[in-house]
Amino acid sequence: MTDPAAIAANLAAVKARIAEACRRAGRDPASVTLVAVSKTHPAAAVEAALAAGQAVFGENRVQEAGAKFPALRPAHPALRLHLIGALQTNKARDAVRVADVIESLDRPKLAAALAEAMAREGRRPALLVQVNTGDEPQKAGVPRAEADAFLRACIEEHGLPVEGLMCIPPVEADPRPHFAGLAALAARHGLRTLSMGMSGDFEAAIAEGATHVRVGTAIFGSRPYPPTA
Repeated sequence: MTDPAAIAANLAAVKARIAEACRRAGRDPASVTLVAVSKTHPAAAVEAALAAGQAVFGENRVQEAGAKFPALRPAHPALRLHLIGALQTNKARDAVRVADVIESLDRPKLAAALAEAMAREGRRPALLVQVNTGDEPQKAGVPRAEADAFLRACIEEHGLPVEGLMCIPPVEADPRPHFAGLAALAARHGLRTLSMGMSGDFEAAIAEGATHVRVGTAIFGSRPYPPTA
């Protein structure tokens, strides 16, 4: 979707839902940042959201983010780009160049690659450790049992700027225990950023302490995928 009026209306509706969820949780709406997930949508859709006052965006692929966002930054200095998809180690340097926040740190090799990339680039985007709260074998994220040790290694051994945690609960599960567990893990390590909750469950995430919610479909509509043969 690239209709500016529709995107602006969708943004307003999502922000109203966030405000209501915060009211129910006794929280200030300003304590929750909306990350508009623009993956697979064209730069025109991002520009429409920017025109409607949205400044924080999420992308899955480094290459797609690099094609869209650098050209938009000069006119939009408040723009913040989060990389939220699984990140290959050979893309670490590109990710450090383009992103303000990388939300998918989840394994030792990637931690080492990001530390090296930051040293080479002289740029230190904020990092979130992705935790596989459901211990799902097909899903990215550090296993729950390894999360404490991995966090310590990222901060103490690699000196990485880890600011918080991210999770994607199992699709069929009640997300609340997953969000609560992530919040408890963050509290143990003194981390303030919790990226959790998407279009279908961000109200529950806000109730459990989310500071960032990642919403795509409710803003930009269904994702346009190229046709397959």
